[in-house]
Amino acid sequence: MTESSMKKLASTLLDAITDKDPLVQEQVCSALCSLGEVRPVETLRACEEYLRQHDKLAHPYRAAVLRAMERVLSSRASELDKDTASTIILLASSEMTKTKDLVWDWQQAASGVLVAVGRQFISKVMEELLRRLHPGTLPHCAVLHTLASLSVANAFGVVPFLPSVLSSLLPVLGVAKQDTVRVAFCSALQRFSEGALEYLANLDRAPDPTVRKDAFATDIFSAYDVLFHQWLQSREAKLRLAVVEALGPMSHLLPSERLEEQLPKLLPGILALYKKHAETFYLSKSLGQILEAAVSVGSRTLETQLDALLAALHSQICVPVESSSPLVMSNQKEVLRCFTVLACSSPDRLLAFLLPRLDTSNERTRVGTLQVVRHVINSAAAQMEDKKPFILSSMRLPLLDTNSKVKRAVVQVISAMAHHGYLEQPGGEAMIEYIVQQCALPPEQEPEKPGPGSKDPKADSVRAISVRTLYLVSTTVDRMSHVLWPYLLQFLTPVRFTGALTPLCRSLVHLAQKRQEAGADAFLIQYDAHASLPSPYAVTGRLLVVSSSPYLGDGRGAAALRLLSVLHPNIHPLLGQHWETTVPLLLGYLDEHTEETLPQEEWEEKLLMFLRDTLAIISDNAWICQLSLELCRQLPCYDEAPQEKNFLYKCIGTTLGAASSKEVVRKHLQELLETARYQEEAEREGLACCFGICAISHLEDTLAQLEDFVRSEVFRKSIGILNIFKDRSENEVEKVKSALILCYGHVAARAPRELVLAKVESDILRNICQHFSTKVLGIKVETKDPALKLCLVQSVCMVSRAICSSTQAGSFHFTRKAELVAQMMEFIRAEPPDSLRTPIRKKAMLTCTYLVSVEPALDEQARADVIHGCLHSIMALLPEPKEEDGGCQKSLYLETLHALEDLLTSLLQRNMTPQGLQIMIEHLSPWIKSPRGHERARALGLSALLLRYFLEHLRVSALVPFHNLGLLIGLFSPRCADLWPATRQEAVDCVYSLLYLQLGYEGFSRDYRDDVAERLLSLKDGLVHPDPAILFHTCHSVGQIIAKRLPPDQLISLLLTMFEALGDPEKNCSRAATVMINCLLQERGGVLQEKVPEIVSVLRSKLQEAQGEHVLPAAQHSVYLLATQHCAAVVSSLLGSPLPLDRCIQAAMPTSSWQGGPAGTFCSEVHLSGGPAPSWYC
Repeated sequence: MTESSMKKLASTLLDAITDKDPLVQEQVCSALCSLGEVRPVETLRACEEYLRQHDKLAHPYRAAVLRAMERVLSSRASELDKDTASTIILLASSEMTKTKDLVWDWQQAASGVLVAVGRQFISKVMEELLRRLHPGTLPHCAVLHTLASLSVANAFGVVPFLPSVLSSLLPVLGVAKQDTVRVAFCSALQRFSEGALEYLANLDRAPDPTVRKDAFATDIFSAYDVLFHQWLQSREAKLRLAVVEALGPMSHLLPSERLEEQLPKLLPGILALYKKHAETFYLSKSLGQILEAAVSVGSRTLETQLDALLAALHSQICVPVESSSPLVMSNQKEVLRCFTVLACSSPDRLLAFLLPRLDTSNERTRVGTLQVVRHVINSAAAQMEDKKPFILSSMRLPLLDTNSKVKRAVVQVISAMAHHGYLEQPGGEAMIEYIVQQCALPPEQEPEKPGPGSKDPKADSVRAISVRTLYLVSTTVDRMSHVLWPYLLQFLTPVRFTGALTPLCRSLVHLAQKRQEAGADAFLIQYDAHASLPSPYAVTGRLLVVSSSPYLGDGRGAAALRLLSVLHPNIHPLLGQHWETTVPLLLGYLDEHTEETLPQEEWEEKLLMFLRDTLAIISDNAWICQLSLELCRQLPCYDEAPQEKNFLYKCIGTTLGAASSKEVVRKHLQELLETARYQEEAEREGLACCFGICAISHLEDTLAQLEDFVRSEVFRKSIGILNIFKDRSENEVEKVKSALILCYGHVAARAPRELVLAKVESDILRNICQHFSTKVLGIKVETKDPALKLCLVQSVCMVSRAICSSTQAGSFHFTRKAELVAQMMEFIRAEPPDSLRTPIRKKAMLTCTYLVSVEPALDEQARADVIHGCLHSIMALLPEPKEEDGGCQKSLYLETLHALEDLLTSLLQRNMTPQGLQIMIEHLSPWIKSPRGHERARALGLSALLLRYFLEHLRVSALVPFHNLGLLIGLFSPRCADLWPATRQEAVDCVYSLLYLQLGYEGFSRDYRDDVAERLLSLKDGLVHPDPAILFHTCHSVGQIIAKRLPPDQLISLLLTMFEALGDPEKNCSRAATVMINCLLQERGGVLQEKVPEIVSVLRSKLQEAQGEHVLPAAQHSVYLLATQHCAAVVSSLLGSPLPLDRCIQAAMPTSSWQGGPAGTFCSEVHLSGGPAPSWYC
């Protein structure tokens, strides 16, 4: 781009700067800046020329052009030549001082141009500014502002000019009367002083390294005298703050003797302003600078002011920081900076002031004091070195404070102490314990209000801060390694530190790994030298048990397992290789799941397998017995954690199972029975699991110990005859009995199958039944406690399952089978028929399922009683609960229904014949025809399940007829039109299974698929539709399929069964029956000649009974269809009816039918009067 083009473009842009739209103005400025980036000199000259030529351009537009120039200069000033720089300096100076009035936007823009140029051409800029300073005349405020800004932007360039500047300004300080001018002077003096201090601090880079503080001292003191003694007394708060801001850096340039002389006035003067100003940041900042100056000259006067200083600063630090204002936060930092200065100069006086204030109960005082203590520990470490014991002892009362703000402050102090060696001193362990205690705080005690600047209140909580502190101290402070290891181990086992287990384990893992890197000797724990540490047995038990609830406490399961793995040399020397392989597998399993998806039983079994393998590798009876002793000792620790206590019982059982000492096993089992808290359901279950697991290896000893306990004084005292008449004691006794019954059940379930059969009746069941019923004065008294009933049912279920799973079950004769089945049925019948409140019903049916599989078989009556009783107990229940009614209730309902299904299939399995199937369906038949929809739905669902089971397990050794096919199809097929869609679907499934059963009995293989029968599945969609026309058309199609596949010998039984359905109270089913009857007559009526009299007779009787209006026309159509195929037989049957002809016969034989005489005329008349209805007519 040529120079002329460049100039034109710049002129065009500058002409557009006066646009009234602010957005356009901004875009023009951006364009000028972009142009200036490419051609800075030309652009700046164009801007200068434009402003010079447009002298009357309004100041907002002039300011916009100047701002664009400043932005170009900020990055391209080094490319200017001297002439251009001089031109721009003159322009900016002229623009800045054109008016004496304060037009800040315009003047600041011009000042900005001068400062930008001054970074490269400081001499020319200072020359121009000095030219604007006239002796005896107040300078323009913008000139002062520019000088101040330059002092910061280019201290090395401005400081050599300072004597000249000060000599011009100081004489006119007394002339300045306006507050705005005085504020400008204060700002300039502050910046001059800051620039001079920067210059003096970096003399090695300064252009004149010979410059000393003395060069400015006299002038600065002259300015100080005016500012402090005259202007600071002003009533204008803004001016007072400006004076204070200036005094801070100025104090460093005062002559030492003058500063010493002024401190007795200066410090009280600054402190007094704290009461007058709400925003105290500038006061604190200036005070800190003055204190630094005083300390740097070795002031003795400071000692006399110390008490007042400490009191004022302490009151500032104790102000609650609730505001999010940056100035408030900054004030806190400046006050702490002041304390640092005092700590370095007078540490004893400072601590003598601070530490007694830790004993106060006032929250703000204690929190503020703790903040200062933490700060001086960090910032004055050398001065505090010999004060460590004193500071540690002063923390005694703050450690007891329960206020969350105080706790946060204490944790922060301890963190600082850890970094500076305090915790290595006597008393340091108390600090570590405090941190661990805060890590153990439960989440519900966390404060809800977030701290200042914190978005997440949990991240600011005492617990969260403590957890972070413990981990950082463990991992980043090397000197703490020997303090924390192995000391932190002692916090693993006490209950009160349970909430801290995850951070403890993580810290210990890091410390242990660091020790391992240092060598085996450094890692192995000398337990003799650390008597307070938990034993390897205690650590193993604790970490294993808490891993059973792996997602509690921020994932303590994974943390505990990692620690257990890394500690293996200290647990037992043989475990290294095995644990290095298995622990990662356990951790991987946890990674695959969440708290919601983890299968708890499966996880616990993995942990128990890990324990079993560990004990097998150790294979040291003394070690195993010691572990079992420690596990038993830990039981009271889990009274508030029932799930973990339950798992601990399982661990005890596993450990006792691995022990070879029978005396130790029986001793511990006895202690468990004597100390268990039988009132707690989870504990009863856990105790029983323990006995069951132990019985795997010690069946005889386990059973013997249970019997010994029953004979012991402990047990006999609790079940004395008088106690039975006391409600509380009776309840307690029954809880003990419940636990004992459960113990026997678990023993049977877990013990080796080859041993358990011999003990089932002689030991296990005998004791179970003995504990369930009690004799009082020779009279048998049975319990009413549902918990005891449930325990009995569970135990008998486990016993029965154990028998069934034995390889010798086929030859085992269970003499008490009938008695137990009767007892289970008694429990089932005792449950309310319309509601499901307890799992007794479910468990009892599950027990019966196992019992019916054992020999001897139940007699027919007992089987019938079981089926009838269970169906009555379940079928009448209210409809299935919805999710919103309670997930547990729905789950119990589904599990109970599943138990019934298992029982019925188990009973059917004992008689897999058409007759056996018929018996099962007969029991369901009343419920299939129930007027209540949910009962029909359940009955059809069970029927479909039984038919599928029968079909899947069908074994046909010879071709035999399925003699009850017609009867069963006749029962289910009308249900294809039930009001409940689910029932209609199940009815089709029943018919589908029956047709395939027939094919099976005809010799077809199980995987054979019949095209006609398969059409039933495609018809199910039509049964979903509520439209009657579609529904009954589908029923007609179902009838056609049945007609094609039904054997001839089953046709009459099917029709007769369907005739029964004509009187069904459910009208839809009655209509469906008429549709299917007529379909069958139309499709297969030709083979029914011999059965015509029977059919007409049944039709006649049903017509007399039928209530529905649809039945009569449908029956007329049935007679018509039969007559079209067997006219003579139909006429003969109708004429054979006794006189006088009843209403039904007259309906079937219209008068007009006799006018023709012969039978053929009858048929035609029937056709005319009734008419051949559509094939699916109902």
